Amino acid sequence: MKEILPEELNENPFKLIEKDWMLITAEKDNRTNMMTASWGGLGIMWGKKVATIYIRRSRFTKTFIDTGDTFSLCVLGEEYRSQLAYCGKASGRDEDKVSKSSLHVEHSNGVPYFSESRLVLICKKLYAQKMNAESFTEAGKDIPSKTYADDDWHTMYIAEIEKILVK
Repeated sequence: MKEILPEELNENPFKLIEKDWMLITAEKDNRTNMMTASWGGLGIMWGKKVATIYIRRSRFTKTFIDTGDTFSLCVLGEEYRSQLAYCGKASGRDEDKVSKSSLHVEHSNGVPYFSESRLVLICKKLYAQKMNAESFTEAGKDIPSKTYADDDWHTMYIAEIEKILVK
């Protein structure tokens, strides 16, 4: 993997997140876990280059993100679509997703990522906030009943992008 500057990233963030998907990857107690995500964003906040991710309370990976300071966002090529689908369906509570996915963990300054990734964002958490119905505007008032009928709200995380690695 080669490190690039954020300004050198030539990816469409809408395609990257929604269509290509990413693996939110973190470690806790010397165990790596990941989840597939297709919601998020890239931008500038507080004068820093940031990634924004959203994780539901029920997701096992959330405990990994909440207890650590860092995580990675891994984008894999289309040839790994079945592994990405598996990581979105299986829970690390029930099985070792890393070994079952046949993906290989590497580390950058102690932050886990997958060697099969074509793009890796190494991130440091700056902010976390649970989403709630009261914060939706009039234009978004129908979203809670459609998306959160089960009361499994997302927490929004804003993280500084500390390093970008590309194949």
